[in-house]
Amino acid sequence: MKIRHCVEKSNVETTSLIIMDPSQIRHAVIKSGKISSLSGLIDPKSHLNLDYPPHLVKNCIIAAKFELGSAVEISDGSFIFAQINPGSYQHLGKYDYTQNLMNMIESVKNLRNTNTDIHADTNIDMHVNRSPSTSASDKTNNNNQNQ
Repeated sequence: MKIRHCVEKSNVETTSLIIMDPSQIRHAVIKSGKISSLSGLIDPKSHLNLDYPPHLVKNCIIAAKFELGSAVEISDGSFIFAQINPGSYQHLGKYDYTQNLMNMIESVKNLRNTNTDIHADTNIDMHVNRSPSTSASDKTNNNNQNQ
């Protein structure tokens, strides 16, 4: 699975393929020419920050809409990419990616704890794996502890 930067077609200048509002870019997973998973908007502090070059957005796949199942632009078997206007990048200061990631993980945990219906609005599968191999392993561990 490859996560890609994605922009809505309505946010792309038709002839130059320049993104008009780069703050309206999202992460997406594309399967069979359609969006199969979609995140929230990018964080400009990491994606448009000249002081944090490892994660600058450069190319974005163009989607008809930000909706699951929405088609993406393809020509000759390849994605059509929109570009960021170089003037959209700014010096936004030091960015602590690790701390931001830890904060995001904690926020997701808190959200899951307060909203048990989170799976209704996201692509997160909340089921518990109850495969025979998992159950067998658990039984073996329990039997070994009881001996």
